[in-house]
Amino acid sequence: MTGAGGFIGSQLVERLVEEGAAVRAFIHYNSRADPGMLRLASSEIISKVEIVSGDLGDPDAVRKAVSGCQYVFHLGALISIPYSYLHPYEVAATNFIGTLNILMACRDLGIERLIHTSTSEVYGTALRTIIDETHPLQGQSPYSASKIGADKLAESFFCTYQLPVVTVRPFNTYGPRQSARAVIPTIITQALTDHKIYLGSLESIRDFTYVTDTINGFLCAGKTEKVEGCTFNLGTGTEISIGCLAENIIQIVDNTIKVQVDPTRLRPQKSEVMRLLSDNSFARERLGWQPSVGLDEGLEITIGWIKEHLDHYRVGIYEY
Repeated sequence: MTGAGGFIGSQLVERLVEEGAAVRAFIHYNSRADPGMLRLASSEIISKVEIVSGDLGDPDAVRKAVSGCQYVFHLGALISIPYSYLHPYEVAATNFIGTLNILMACRDLGIERLIHTSTSEVYGTALRTIIDETHPLQGQSPYSASKIGADKLAESFFCTYQLPVVTVRPFNTYGPRQSARAVIPTIITQALTDHKIYLGSLESIRDFTYVTDTINGFLCAGKTEKVEGCTFNLGTGTEISIGCLAENIIQIVDNTIKVQVDPTRLRPQKSEVMRLLSDNSFARERLGWQPSVGLDEGLEITIGWIKEHLDHYRVGIYEY
């Protein structure tokens, strides 16, 4: 699995181990030998995981990591939209060329299935009320453009080489372990520690999916027969504006807090994706997947976890 040290990836590793899988976790190398969020896994889980360090941009490292695997879950990516404004080359290279390296290794080594991770950001601002998998792709940020390119590479390898690839497209996953570069931890950490919450656009509308539901979607995409070449939205089909989301969190935290727009957090006007609402009927029909955790329940769990792990966050600092 690539991206095994990330928010979703680390919890997917744990779930796969619990399901009895032998997991090789591909972690981006750093001199601290830091496995990212995998450090929060139990020692029992970690003892059953083979951790391999490397870089998605290194085709040799990728090939060695893929060698001997039956299934590959590709979650590795640079995912911050504001960061992609500052460093579009790095984001494009990691997300596009990194995916190309994964695809070539999987093709050459004959893996049984590749589960490739997309993002709802590839749709851009919705052109129709709910978004199904046939909705046009719109590159409104360098990040979304890099993921569109990666998705199309995966599609091309299925069409050209019959590579058994399935693409999952999560809609704004949230939950424990998520970094403060995402909006829900940003709101929660400020709500727990201050009397003001600084945000970008309050009018943007999103479809938030709890992390365990997203992980179940990955597992369904890995084991369901005859879905190679397909793309699946993993969203709840419900929506909420960022402003209303902040108010919901404030009510749960039970603090007297004001929400204030911070101009430095606003995206360029044409880059801001104003509305994302998932049509998940294809995943329900073909994968037998459906979300089970409502937003209120998921927020309660996430707030509780962040409250106990505030030391993981640089509270008050804008994380991009």
